[in-house]
Amino acid sequence: MSDETPSRRLALVGNPNSGKTTLFNALTGLRQKVGNYPGVTVEKKEGRLTVGETEVTLIDLPGVYSLSARSLDERITRDVVLGRQTDTPPPEGILAIADASNLERNLYLVTQVMELGRPVWLALNMMDLAEAKGLVFDLDRLSQGLGIPVVPIVASKGIGLETLRRKLVGPLPAVPTRQWRLPQVIEAEVSALAEQLRQRRWATDAAAEGEAIRLLLNEPAEDDTPPPADIQAAVAAARERLEAMGIEWWSAEAEGRYGWIQTLCRAAIQQPGQFQRTTSDRIDAIVTHRLWGPVLFAGLMLFIFQSIFTWAQVPMDAIGWMMDRLGALVREHLPAGELNDLVVDGVIAGVGAVVTFLPQILILTLFIALLEDTGYMARAAFIMDRLMRRVGLSGKSFIPLLGSFACAIPGITATRTIENAKDRLVTILIAPLMSCSARLPVYALMIGACFPADRRLWGVFSLPGVVLFAMYALGILAALAMGWLFKKTLIRGASPPLILELPPYRLPSPRTVLLTMFSAGGQFLYRAGTVILAISIVLWFLATHPRSVTLSRDYAAERAAITQTGQMSGEEAADRLQVLERLEKAERRERSFIGQAGKLIEPVIAPLGFNWKIGVGIISAFAAREVFVGTLAIVYGIGDDEDAAGNQALHAALQADRHADGRPVFSPLVAVSVMVFFVLAMQCMSTLAVAWRETNSWRWPAVMFAYMTVLAYVGSLLVYQGGRWLGFGQ
Repeated sequence: MSDETPSRRLALVGNPNSGKTTLFNALTGLRQKVGNYPGVTVEKKEGRLTVGETEVTLIDLPGVYSLSARSLDERITRDVVLGRQTDTPPPEGILAIADASNLERNLYLVTQVMELGRPVWLALNMMDLAEAKGLVFDLDRLSQGLGIPVVPIVASKGIGLETLRRKLVGPLPAVPTRQWRLPQVIEAEVSALAEQLRQRRWATDAAAEGEAIRLLLNEPAEDDTPPPADIQAAVAAARERLEAMGIEWWSAEAEGRYGWIQTLCRAAIQQPGQFQRTTSDRIDAIVTHRLWGPVLFAGLMLFIFQSIFTWAQVPMDAIGWMMDRLGALVREHLPAGELNDLVVDGVIAGVGAVVTFLPQILILTLFIALLEDTGYMARAAFIMDRLMRRVGLSGKSFIPLLGSFACAIPGITATRTIENAKDRLVTILIAPLMSCSARLPVYALMIGACFPADRRLWGVFSLPGVVLFAMYALGILAALAMGWLFKKTLIRGASPPLILELPPYRLPSPRTVLLTMFSAGGQFLYRAGTVILAISIVLWFLATHPRSVTLSRDYAAERAAITQTGQMSGEEAADRLQVLERLEKAERRERSFIGQAGKLIEPVIAPLGFNWKIGVGIISAFAAREVFVGTLAIVYGIGDDEDAAGNQALHAALQADRHADGRPVFSPLVAVSVMVFFVLAMQCMSTLAVAWRETNSWRWPAVMFAYMTVLAYVGSLLVYQGGRWLGFGQ
């Protein structure tokens, strides 16, 4: 952008589910920049749009219901608009967006935005849904009543966007003035406090009155930046005076705003003569039903996990075949030696074993994106509220937990929408117990190797799908149990009420769903090409060195004897030579650096049913859970298997592994023990780092790591030893 090009910075503000992100994407397209605000993990999104010769930078602020600053999102939105947020210049104006089909609730935030001392435009979105409800708008009267320009749009269809663009680059509208009023005695206190804010320069002249209302009539969040001491004293004194007169100051703002908003909407909106029951209402009668709602939710989850195994098998086999062919091609054309072994047995075996599970990651992400885009995710929170309340949380905590099925990192960052600081902290601590997509390759490997795919329960459900569903259910139950324990001990607090908007059902946007899948797949492959690649190289070195070790038998002499005696047929000799080669490689790995490390920890993990190879996989998985699969591929030498067929080779290697007494290393009981360990263990350094950033302390990530490690060990111990006591796995 040249210095001569006219420019303007605007902030985009709106409620969740008002179409704010859709509008931002429609206006800015691919001209977006994403980062984080300094010191927090709240996403910072900026985009640019050009109309004629004017370029507008649009700041997409977090979706909030008010500016009372009870949550981190509300504080970020307020501070950015007021120019208090570091690294973010204050905007010249504010583009507010509201859901036209639910305007009264949306205007609460709009009226607060109008008191920030900035020019404001209102984009009245979802006009098609409002018209379907029978609402008729007098836009001129609405605009005059608010004192700001109002532009009707349908962001998802691009309707009205050209008019909105022209408005945004036109002359700045006048800074709106407050239209609604409080009781006279409260108005006097607001005026006095506003004057003090102006004198202290805590707020501009235009924003002082709105800031005075927020300070006087709202309790801020515990982590909000407090005003100067004299301002705090003035607020406390004003509240004491109001309470002495019997005035409930804490409800005055909501009563005043909504009273005025209702009057305006009655004048500017013609309602249908009779209540019209919408399609969303009819669907919700079943989806949010006290009995059928939870049953439908459980059935939907079971269907998703069945689909993950059924739909993904063909593309997984195809990826495995390609990785196998790639390994064979490299081994054939690269000179024999350490480089050949590194590429085939380290890089391709380690990374390829993980990449094979990409289709399952994409299918899981597909379903999560569909649930979010259709509006079902909010219903899931409503359905789970009754259960969450029993553990001291609310259904609002379930949304970050449900998002953690994809990855705990965005799940933890999503907790910033929870107003109660204690509930937010508890949700952060239990979010990693939800089975994220990084655990899916581990589950799929164990289930594929130890549970037959053709086995069905009740003639309907496949056994692998049921086992997978059980692992996800275990994560949910463990999260709820630990949430209850934290709320009863370390982090005591009352269970807050759930205030949640149920958006109308919508057809999912194919573009949004595909972008979500593309993003998740890209992140997975990025980890495979960076973290997992680096770990695979290190593991290969540790599994193949030292080169000179003392073996239990002279394999070279035995091979020479087979080839020289001629007592066996050619086929028998080849089979015997192949067995000797595998035995020698297995013994060399056992005596390698990684084998020695595994043997060192084997006494600790043996009660869980784990041998040293599983132990090595668990240690390496602390960097990233999915590394466990690549580690086993390297330890079992899958890259050496010229007959490998994707993950089938690793399945066969696990099934063939035996203890000294002939017992299988990987029985169904051991597979369940491994999966239970991965359900409960904290094996993601990135999650710990994000938890540190969200809590601003290493204390709580340390608590998270400690309790989850103990929980995983005890859980696996009970499963394995209990299973043996009951006669399983003998």
